[in-house]
Amino acid sequence: MENIISNKKSFSNVLDNFFKVRERGSSIKTELLGGLTTFLTMAYIVFVNPAILSATGMDKGALITVTCLATAIGTGIAALWANAPFALAPGMGLNAFFTYTLVLGQGVSWEDALGVVFISGLFFLVMTLGGIREKIAAAIPTVVSVAATSGIGLFIAFIGLKNLGIIVSNEATFVSLGDFTTPTRLGILGLIIMVICEIRKINGGILISIAITTIIGMFLGIVEVPSSIVSMPPSIAPIFMKLNILGALKISLIGSIFSFMFIDLFDSLGFMMACYKNMGLVQGDEGSKGLKRMLQVDVSSTLIGSVLGTSTVTSFAESAAGISAGARTGLASLVTSGLFLLALLFTPLVGIVPSYASAPALILVGVFMFKSIGNIDFTDIKIAVPAFVTIVLMPLTYSISIGLSFGFVTYIITHVAAGEIKKLNITLWIIGALSVLNLIV
Repeated sequence: MENIISNKKSFSNVLDNFFKVRERGSSIKTELLGGLTTFLTMAYIVFVNPAILSATGMDKGALITVTCLATAIGTGIAALWANAPFALAPGMGLNAFFTYTLVLGQGVSWEDALGVVFISGLFFLVMTLGGIREKIAAAIPTVVSVAATSGIGLFIAFIGLKNLGIIVSNEATFVSLGDFTTPTRLGILGLIIMVICEIRKINGGILISIAITTIIGMFLGIVEVPSSIVSMPPSIAPIFMKLNILGALKISLIGSIFSFMFIDLFDSLGFMMACYKNMGLVQGDEGSKGLKRMLQVDVSSTLIGSVLGTSTVTSFAESAAGISAGARTGLASLVTSGLFLLALLFTPLVGIVPSYASAPALILVGVFMFKSIGNIDFTDIKIAVPAFVTIVLMPLTYSISIGLSFGFVTYIITHVAAGEIKKLNITLWIIGALSVLNLIV
């Protein structure tokens, strides 16, 4: 018994020293709880990402496995290389852009689309290693990045409403209210459950809602009961290493590559800086080193994800839940990573989740992203116009890329008209030129 206690203490000391747990004012128990909290708040990605990407024709079973693997690998790298309590997974918004703008919108094959993700990752790698990434982020107007987040949120919510059957196509009015079928009613119930969980601060609300509405669907006979609960995960062979890099090297895809870079740039960098500040690590060598390493983790995860067969893997905002629970080190991320690997054994349960159960998650994530609109000053017309154009055109054109392009172009036009040309740096002019090229092509 004494040997067991001694070995336990030794192991705890190793974890403490490696992850600097006590040095950062945390404890092993707190880190374990933080890692579990992050997992519960973002586990929905295992259901939602395959549901979105499978619309391209990609194998859903393989996508479930790849989603778990890409998340576990990226989060594990964050734990061991950056010692940061951040989880990484296929980004919401980025997976919607991949499916609905690139593949279904522009007719690009999913293999070429994976090539676009890989190339955007390569560009990011060069910018990250050269320190260019932060400079670009500083050069691009805050209003455009904030509007882009809100616009993507609106776009994702629109897709969720469409998948739920609440919004349907109409020849006369383009869109109209759909029929309230049983799946639609169950989806609405799921959305209500998610909202209640958020109001009550219940971790894993999205996951709870998906489970409840799926089980109800089984009792009603509209969801197939799984033959097993635990099994070996589906093979990733149908999508692994199927990216077509040469097929992505087209002028018509330059705008898409840029869009992937832009969205990931602001989402990840802004989120990381906010979290490091919240942890009290934004100042000093440790904070600077940690942020630099997390940017490296972010870009390497994107490259790995595209090879595995998924859209851009990036830092997940749900990591903030674990940080709020006290997580301060990579030990929390290691726990989250391990739980996603464990989830691989439960793929039979993931595979039966219907569209109506996962669609509400898109709507709620859209709400989370859209609320950033409150940071935009709509009393200033030269700010209001580009922000409005960016936000509205994303869902109306069914394209994140087009919304971004119009946003940059109108920002430049309004500031030139206002005689504020000095506020337009050379980087912004280059981005504006690329935006015009994207719209023309």
